[in-house]
Amino acid sequence: MVNNLEQGFFGIGIQNGKTPENLGVLWRSAQNMGASFIFTIGNRYAKQACDTHKATGAMPYFHYKNFDEFFKNLPKGAMLVGVELDEKSVQLETFNHPKRCVYLLGAEDHGLSKLAIEKSHYLVKFKSDLSLNVSVAGSIVMYDRQAKINFNL
Repeated sequence: MVNNLEQGFFGIGIQNGKTPENLGVLWRSAQNMGASFIFTIGNRYAKQACDTHKATGAMPYFHYKNFDEFFKNLPKGAMLVGVELDEKSVQLETFNHPKRCVYLLGAEDHGLSKLAIEKSHYLVKFKSDLSLNVSVAGSIVMYDRQAKINFNL
């Protein structure tokens, strides 16, 4: 059995999330996939996310007013991994996930901010020309991380 500290940790969140339903689905996936924490940046959505598994009570939830506040509070030693269709992004299938990282997703209609793209240590994308639903994209990233960790045990 591998010690969780040897595996590292990860958090996942959305910048300017569009709908509470997307947050609720992402948070359920995060809880199931072993996320250490979840977060949001910005105040775009109007109500609390539909969190049927009560993920916000099971793991730390952070909210940041803007990207600068979020970036200043990244956990020490954690790499920021932006999920974005960008020319600098690498394919998720070939990406080696950092042991300690924070995954950042943008809303489907706007993606990540220019600043978030510039400040990300890594950018990843899928083999798709079109954007995916943010909760689906986040779930795929977390599944890929878990599959690669389990494969390398």
